[in-house]
Amino acid sequence: MKNFIISLILFAVPFLFFSCSEKSKESNKTVAEEAPQLFPDEITKFSPAEGNPIFTAANEGNWDSGIRERGFIMKEEDGYHMWYTGFDKFGEDRFLNLGYAFSEDGIAWTRYEGNPVFSESWVEDMMVWKEDGVYYMFAEGRGDIAKMLTSTDRIHWENQGDLNIKKVDGSPISEGPYGTPTVWVEDGIWYLFYERGDLGIWLATSKDRKVWTNVQDDPIITMGPEAYDIYGVAVNKIIKYQDHYYAYYHATSLEDWSDWTMNMAVSKDLKTWTKYPENPIMGDNKSSGFPVYDGEQFRFYTMHPEVALHYPAK
Repeated sequence: MKNFIISLILFAVPFLFFSCSEKSKESNKTVAEEAPQLFPDEITKFSPAEGNPIFTAANEGNWDSGIRERGFIMKEEDGYHMWYTGFDKFGEDRFLNLGYAFSEDGIAWTRYEGNPVFSESWVEDMMVWKEDGVYYMFAEGRGDIAKMLTSTDRIHWENQGDLNIKKVDGSPISEGPYGTPTVWVEDGIWYLFYERGDLGIWLATSKDRKVWTNVQDDPIITMGPEAYDIYGVAVNKIIKYQDHYYAYYHATSLEDWSDWTMNMAVSKDLKTWTKYPENPIMGDNKSSGFPVYDGEQFRFYTMHPEVALHYPAK
């Protein structure tokens, strides 16, 4: 009987793998077939605007002679507001400060004369969410540790401390970096997307912004298996469009992280994500990019190492 069972298992295993392989192929085929509907051109395909870059680092001797990582642009009724990380790239002791600039059209920018607007502690890789008249900035501090700042006027910011992230069971996440924080808010729940060493994207939620709890202790978006994001991933922005959520993330195919691309993934519930089968959507080392709705269409800004504007491809 034992030999019969072993023979039966050996006979069945190839069919099991064949079945799984066929299901995987069928799933990939389905995503590819649905791509035009799931990933419409107006939020997927962009062409660079004339006159790029539209915002660059300042001259040598200024506090922002270098700009880096993800900055953030928000359109409001009065115009476009941009926050960016600046540093003296010619100085021996580099310190990352927060800068602010304004534009009426999202193209021509004026730096705030009182820059930097926050220099009490290290700030980089930030994004901003406005809720009930308060601006919440989620950023990295030293060591790629995520933190939150708040403001009521976009210029004066108060540091609210490092984000407190817990595992599913309520215990603290393991020591180490947790950066590129990106939030989405819906129905009173704050969704926090973050990376750990750019080796995957995790999701935690909170109702009070004081304690964040993982929805699972494994990444919800992993690296690979395709080559374009096999060595690093990090979300820049989440949008909701036509009843789907879209994550715009940068990724790299190189182990030394010397080149980055822009990519997309789609979800119905913010927890299960499917990558765009035609990733990447932008190359040429255009990093830290995201769309901004201008009232008529989505523009696409990339922020590192200078700000470039892209319009939907015609």
